[in-house]
Amino acid sequence: MSSNHDHDHGHNHDHEHGSELSEMQLRVRALETILTEKGYVDPAALDSIIETYETKVGPHIGAQVVARAWADSGFREALLADASKAIAQLGLQQKVGDHLVAVENTPTTHNMIVCTLCSCYPWDLLGLPPAWYKSAPYRARTVKEPRKVLADFGVTLPDETKVRVWDSTAETRFIVLPMRPAATEGWSEEKLAELVTRDSMIGTGLPKAANEVQA
Repeated sequence: MSSNHDHDHGHNHDHEHGSELSEMQLRVRALETILTEKGYVDPAALDSIIETYETKVGPHIGAQVVARAWADSGFREALLADASKAIAQLGLQQKVGDHLVAVENTPTTHNMIVCTLCSCYPWDLLGLPPAWYKSAPYRARTVKEPRKVLADFGVTLPDETKVRVWDSTAETRFIVLPMRPAATEGWSEEKLAELVTRDSMIGTGLPKAANEVQA
């Protein structure tokens, strides 16, 4: 973690109201301090790792990819043909797995991603996997009863919509290209990206509606 917040830069702080850090943040800060003092952790290396997860990987990166596919039909076709090559066009480097596959949601097909053996996940595009993705119930139930799992996430699909489940492996990772929300014609890619949620790129959720994003 960056140590910039440890200095008051000459200002007097009122500590009577307690720390602004949560209990968990305080525990992490204390653990970081102990490990650094004992020489187990290099603060510069730790800062680099944190910067990577804040700026270079994570759901916001995947959202940019989806927004580009929504706005640019040529990129969309390239993404569906070979997602690994397509994201390379955006200057993104795939760090996990040998191949990235994008699967597209349509009015007749809804895709879900799971890893039944462990928790393989496109973390370079989506960040660290959520705890539920790694859980045994999700990994087992998604294959057997995907509609019930979707219902647990608050997603109800028409009966005629087919649900297709994709099983990630160490070599192949998947990302769902969700359907573009209505009433977003003419939106910039930056604004479109605000509609994309992490769960919509896993298939356990849907993008935000147009009215959920500030004009």
